[in-house]
Amino acid sequence: MTGFKEFGKSAANAVLERVGRGVGKVQERKPLPYDVLESDDAYLVVFDAPGITRSDVQVRYVEGEVQVRLDRFRDFHEGFEMRFPGRGLSLDGRARLPPDADVDAGAASATLSDNGTLRVEVPKRANGTDVEVREESSTNETRDESDGSA
Repeated sequence: MTGFKEFGKSAANAVLERVGRGVGKVQERKPLPYDVLESDDAYLVVFDAPGITRSDVQVRYVEGEVQVRLDRFRDFHEGFEMRFPGRGLSLDGRARLPPDADVDAGAASATLSDNGTLRVEVPKRANGTDVEVREESSTNETRDESDGSA
C-alpha cells in the first residue's frame, strides 16, 4: 500500500507543479497594474511590483510611455520544497503618458518601496516656449476692403 501512496503523492505533486507553472505563465503575460498621476511639474507612474529588489528592475522611457521589466527570483527556504510555483518570474508593464506630455526623460527617477511599489517620476520640461501673439496690421484690412474680399 505504501507504493500506491507514494505514487499518489508523486502524481499530486506533478499536477500542482504543472498548474502552478501555468498560473505563473499567465501572470507573466498579463501587464503589471499601474496608476498615472500628474502634478504641475511631473508625471508619476506607480506600478505594483511585489517581491522585487532594486537589481531586478529595468525602467525605460520610450516614445511616450514608461516601460518596466521585472525579473524576480524565488528564494530558497530551508526545510521546504516547491509544490505550487504560481508566481511569474518575468513581469512587464507599460504606461502611456498623455499624448500632449512634454517630459524630460533624462531627469526621471524610479523608487522601489519596501512593500513592492515602484514609483517612476518623469518631470515635465521646464523650458516651455511662449508663442508670440501679434496684432493684425491695418494695411491688410484696408487692402481686403479695397478689393472687395473683406
